[in-house]
Amino acid sequence: MSWHRGTLVGFDLETTGTDVETDRIVTAALVRLEPDGTVAGQRTWLLDPGVVIPEQASAIHGIGTDHARRHGTRAASAVEEIARAVADVLRSDVPLVVMNARYDLSLLDRECRRYGLPSVEDRTGGGPAPVIDPLVIDKHVDKYRKGKRALQALCDHYGVTLDGAHDATADAVAAVRVVRRMGERYGPVGALPPAELHALQVRAAAEQSASLQAYLRRTADPAAVVEASWPVIPRGR
Repeated sequence: MSWHRGTLVGFDLETTGTDVETDRIVTAALVRLEPDGTVAGQRTWLLDPGVVIPEQASAIHGIGTDHARRHGTRAASAVEEIARAVADVLRSDVPLVVMNARYDLSLLDRECRRYGLPSVEDRTGGGPAPVIDPLVIDKHVDKYRKGKRALQALCDHYGVTLDGAHDATADAVAAVRVVRRMGERYGPVGALPPAELHALQVRAAAEQSASLQAYLRRTADPAAVVEASWPVIPRGR
């Protein structure tokens, strides 16, 4: 059975910012969707990140510092639970769907390091796989389409309803529904076994980064460097 007709698990983080090396997780969600589209299970987390949540980030996901401190779980405990749950999904060979996986999975990796916890890679004995990233696939199958490619834009393009954007659960569900539409629309992608699709995305992400880097060097910054690794940026970069 094609991967897009099987069970998929969506994963999403809402955070304090956009820097995987310094920012923190505020909320997280893992949502399991069955082939008929029903939600068969979900886990969510609200963390006290241990730092002030910038107003700009709060304006996006709606979680302020005071709320997180009062109601959030201690960050180290929650990160342990999140990493363990993600690793459990990957060990079960169910594809993990992550919009812009390079960010979410790298940030989770850095949070594990911050608290001295085993990373997802440590827990699975290898890099996170199989991962399916709507952003990477969309750029691969429709590279010349103009316009934004954020999750809301992809939902609009593929006819998926996104209720409650920037809520981790809503975003995780929407990402799964978007990749299912991609698998249906683009037969060669939909027909790939998950391991081969993962490998395709590793190559595609590197090509996309190289193309963007070349463009930036021509037009804006001769020294621009765009990260090529996917789905996790190696530590020390």
